[in-house]
Order: sequence, then structure tokens, then C-alpha cells
Amino acid sequence: MLTGDEMHDELLPFQPEPEDGSPWRAPALREQRLYELCQEDEAGDDRAGYEYLRLVAAEGLYRPVTLEAAAGGEGQPPVNVATLEDGRRVVHVYTAGVLPRTHPEVVYEFVTLGGLAAIWPDEVEILAVNAATPCAHMFLADEEELEIWGELHEELFRPDDLCDRVETRRTGAPADEAMLRGLACGAHLCYANGDAWNTLNWHGAGYGGEVERLADSWDIRGRDDWQSTQERLLAREVSPWLWDFVLWVRESAPGTRADPVAWRDQVEVTMREQADDGADPRELAECITVLRALVGKVTRYEARFRADGLLPPDGRIRTVAAWDLGRAAMVARWGRGARYATEREMHATIERAGKSVQSAYGSWAEFSAGYVLGRCLHFDEEAFGEWYTTVLHAHRALMSDPDSPWMTVPLH
Repeated sequence: MLTGDEMHDELLPFQPEPEDGSPWRAPALREQRLYELCQEDEAGDDRAGYEYLRLVAAEGLYRPVTLEAAAGGEGQPPVNVATLEDGRRVVHVYTAGVLPRTHPEVVYEFVTLGGLAAIWPDEVEILAVNAATPCAHMFLADEEELEIWGELHEELFRPDDLCDRVETRRTGAPADEAMLRGLACGAHLCYANGDAWNTLNWHGAGYGGEVERLADSWDIRGRDDWQSTQERLLAREVSPWLWDFVLWVRESAPGTRADPVAWRDQVEVTMREQADDGADPRELAECITVLRALVGKVTRYEARFRADGLLPPDGRIRTVAAWDLGRAAMVARWGRGARYATEREMHATIERAGKSVQSAYGSWAEFSAGYVLGRCLHFDEEAFGEWYTTVLHAHRALMSDPDSPWMTVPLH
């Protein structure tokens, strides 16, 4: 357990029916549909249970595991088995929307229905999905059923179908606008991964998935790595300094904004003025060559952005701070999912990212354009391929979908 992490008793989901008899307000559309299927099943629809199973086969599930078991060995941690009052053994799993607040000692591992069938414990008779919620359903787990789970997995589970979508929690989101603003800074990555943008109960790809994500994409393998990377992102020190340098020169010299030649020349002049007296002439010349070429690259990206509607006709990008700050808002959540960060640290980091974005940008559209340019300079190499087109599609969705954070949370 992390020092300073808050202990609480919200180990498993618990969402009771409304006491006044009104319909349950589900946390997400997925759970809303499961709730409807439960009602149809109670009304005698023989197909409702099967349709419920098909939905969870397509979306995947989460199973609770102790942190000690999840972090303590290689391979799949053991499946937890409980016993019902009638003596039958049961395995509990949950859909993403009902997962509880992250706990210092209990984590949730993502598992597909087919994956669950493959590790199903002997002599366990019942699968319980979303127990202690209004969208709960139990399934028998005999040999024939396990085969059906595997078949449904093969038919329906497509990881890419879970990505590139605006996912919004309808209940359980924080009320504080500053926190929501910080969460909204991660909208591009939430959209790409199909994760809910407005939840602090972060489980993401499951504990093991979050550990793997941070290790593979960020070389973060523990708490110290997470803290170091998080601070560098918040300080905007992960992206190369020269990107914002050339943009700053243009903002500092208004006469260069419509003239790329003058902009290149001013970049060189400014670089020579700021260089140390003892700078190696050859290294300085090489740096200036790179900076002048970067001006051309940014100019061409901005022209494409205007043509695609990412920038207005006379728009320009003043800073690529969004590339580091947007990722900072997500690394905070991923760090919590991997239990490298305490809950309090995650909250503080997300709020810091939001305040920095407020200082750097006048609108979410401007923030998004800066994020896209940073991503393209990092990965695209002027190919205007998937590194650009996918994030352009995300920009358009996030600037138009009524559930998008940028349509519901003001930047200022």
C-alpha cells in the first residue's frame, strides 16, 4: 500500500435501487441497456439474458483481485471465488460503469468473456455480473455455457470497437468544475482509448493493463518513474524545447506571422542572440538549421489544419503546451490505475494540468490544435497519415458531440 493512500471500505460496487421507486439512473449507456435487459428478463423475455451476455461479450468485464495477488507474480492472478447462501460457488465480475472508487489494496483486472471461460475455476457454478446493482444478472456456468462464452467472444469482441468514442459517466462524476476541467484536458486520449473522460474512479485497462501501458509507452515501471515523468509533463519538459521556441519567436515578432521567410530569419537572429558566448559555432549552426526547417514544417501543418477546419482561416498555433499537459492529465490517471500514485496525488495533478491549460489557451479548440500539432511533430513526419487523421477525427467528434467534455465544461 502506498504511503499516504486513503483506506476506505468501497471494495466492491454497491448501487441500490432508488428508494422512491423511480427508475435507476445508470452510470453509462452500457449499464442502462443492461438494466433494460434485466427488466425484460423479469417480464418473461426469454432472449433478454442471452442479449445481456452478448453485450458483456462485446464490451469485456472486470474482476476484483487483491493488489498483492495482481502485483506479486507472473501470469493471470487467481480468480476470486465466493459462496452464496445456498452453498453454491460464484465468481463476481463487473462492467466498467459500476466499478467503485480505486482502493489501496484491491484492484480490478480486465477480462473478456472468452478469457474468463479459459481460466474458470473447477466446481464453480455461477457467474454473477454487476451484483449489488440494479443491472445485476446471474448465469449458470456449466461446460456448455463456457463453450457459449467462448463462441460469443470470438464473434463479438473486437478491441478496436471499444476505441474512438466519447464515453461519459452520467452519474458519479465530480461536481467541482476545476476538477472536470482538468479531466477534460485528457479528452483526446480518453476518446482514442474509449475511456470515460469524467470519472475519478479510474480502472482503465485494468490494473495489469495500466502497468503495461505505462511500461511500454512511457518506460514507467514504479512510483519514482511516475513522479518524475508526471512532473516533467506538468513543467512541459517532455516535448523538445525547440517546438515552442519557434512559436514563441513568431508571437514575439508580429511582423513574422504572415511571412514564413521573415519568421525563419527572426528565429535565427533570436537564437544567435540567446546563445552562450562560448557556444560551439558548428553546433549552433546545426541547431539553427533544424530550427529554420521546423518553421517550414509548422507552416505546412498549419496550412493543412486550416484546410481541414482544425484551425480557422486566419488561425495559428501559439504553443504546443497541450501535447504535454493533455498527456499529464492522463498519466495521472494511469499512474493511479497502476497504484503508483495515491488518490490525492492523482486529484492534485489533474487540477494542476487544468490550471496550466487555462493559462496557455483561450479555448478548447485552440488547445486541441496545439495537441494535434505536438502529436504530429512527435510522430507524423509530415506524412499526414494515421497519426494525423485519427486525431483529426477525434477533434471533430470532441468539438461536436453533446456529451464531449469540451461541449459541457468551459475552459474559462
